[in-house]
Amino acid sequence: MSTFVLLTLTGFGLGALYFLIASGLALIFGLMDVLNFAHGAFLTVSAYAAWHTATTVGGVNGLILAVLTGAAVGTVLAVIVERLLIRRLYGRPKEQILVTVGLSLTIPALVQAYWGPDSRPFPVPSALSGTVPVLGANVPVNRFVLIVAAVLVLIGVRLFLDRTRYGLIVRAGVEDRHMVTALGIDVTRAFTLIFALGGALAGLAGVLGGLYFGSLSPHQGTALLIFAFVVVIIGGMHSITGVALSALTVGLVQQYANYYVAGGFGDFAVVILLAVVVLARPTPGRRSPASLLRDLLAPRRAVATTGGQP
Repeated sequence: MSTFVLLTLTGFGLGALYFLIASGLALIFGLMDVLNFAHGAFLTVSAYAAWHTATTVGGVNGLILAVLTGAAVGTVLAVIVERLLIRRLYGRPKEQILVTVGLSLTIPALVQAYWGPDSRPFPVPSALSGTVPVLGANVPVNRFVLIVAAVLVLIGVRLFLDRTRYGLIVRAGVEDRHMVTALGIDVTRAFTLIFALGGALAGLAGVLGGLYFGSLSPHQGTALLIFAFVVVIIGGMHSITGVALSALTVGLVQQYANYYVAGGFGDFAVVILLAVVVLARPTPGRRSPASLLRDLLAPRRAVATTGGQP
């Protein structure tokens, strides 16, 4: 029982981390139709800036300043990329992909050149380095920190999109940008705000990722971005709540598979989950396997109930 509780709460913590990364990715793609492969690079730079701050200051105060620093660095980097590059490429998805993929390769390489290729331990305050007993299991405190952060981000993003003027402007601008612009509303500024918010979430995820794993490396953001894309695809591009549930599912599946099946099998289990969801999800012009199966079985059932008479 204690093992199951530990795996479950650890899966919640890992799912919370995936959600923090995927939420910014889903915002930028779902609202702006920009597939930002540089999102992991934002995470990496923010994580190293936060690591430097936490190492310099130390303690809980150092971690708080590291969170603020990471979010600020992610925001600034996202705004710079949006204003200098992405703004010129709206409506041109191929060029967007090429540019963001280039950034995803270049930025981690620059980080590695400056800080070196080796992993660095992330300074964890003593208050967050212990465990908490839960139903016989000793669960690391940082798991609960990630879960609380993910819940607060989910609530904040939902309120932003549903209750604020800029959230409404962005949603309307995605549907009909020319109409919104004709009303005298600056859609470009709203799009920059969304990109900045996505960068801030990437920065926050970078800091909490260092807290979760206890270390950071130049390519950590790129590795985590793969799982963030899986989460967004499973949860849906336009539903932040769906992304949260998807992240929770992926985190749990990964933890359970690694323990109950074999170490390292969790990644493969996530790929299987992705394939099942993609194949089962109906798309325009294609029927779901479940509906096809019902239609295939329906004639047989009809024949069986009528005794084989036409």
